[in-house]
Amino acid sequence: MVITGASRGIGAATARLAAERGHDVCVNFRTNEAAAAAVVADVRAAGRRAIAVQADVASEPDVVRLFETVDATVGVVAGLVNNAGILEGQTRVEHMDAARISRVFATNVTGAFLCAREAVRRMSNRHGGRGGAIVNVSSRAAVLGAPGEYVDYAASKAALDALTIGLSREVAGEGIRVNGVRAGIIDTGIHASGGEPGRVARLGPPADGAGRPGCRGCSRRSLVALGRGFLHDRHVHRRRRRPMNSRLTTRSAER
Repeated sequence: MVITGASRGIGAATARLAAERGHDVCVNFRTNEAAAAAVVADVRAAGRRAIAVQADVASEPDVVRLFETVDATVGVVAGLVNNAGILEGQTRVEHMDAARISRVFATNVTGAFLCAREAVRRMSNRHGGRGGAIVNVSSRAAVLGAPGEYVDYAASKAALDALTIGLSREVAGEGIRVNGVRAGIIDTGIHASGGEPGRVARLGPPADGAGRPGCRGCSRRSLVALGRGFLHDRHVHRRRRRPMNSRLTTRSAER
């Protein structure tokens, strides 16, 4: 399984849980080699094979190298979690320049497309593959828009949702499932990247606490979406205080 942006946050939690569920893991990272090495160590401690591969998903040559490295070391790619994502400092649209918007979309949208492309080339029975699953980690910001903070990030996640829907229908007959997970407020370092480390507290976490990668909220849903019983063209929302839906093995979902 290839997990992008897996050195921290949701990606790291997904990698650890994947190992518990019996998957070998490629931990992709861009800059934090030490954090990636720690995740690799945890995966190996769970009895699974793991490698860390430095690659910027916004770079096409890096993405190609990432998957070629997996081919040569871990083996056949059966799962991809498009988790890598960035945001920049909180601001209004009127203050955003083209360079900022390009950076956000290069990682959050172009990177996901490139990784999905490489995964499909390996998984699709049209190309001699044995099938597989792709999960795109989106955000509730895609629906809410993140006004006054990072509308560009929200727009990039809405584009990722469109990729999920379109690609799921494109490859459904080729043995590949494509699903999306829209995360709510998850307490990770990404808020500090936006200039407000205390954002989770400001927005007022719900009574049962803000989501945390370690509590296996989005990481569990990523693994559920990779599972065989999940439907095509679904987006899973990270919500609380709702009964478990046994049919979808999640708390809330929409077409």
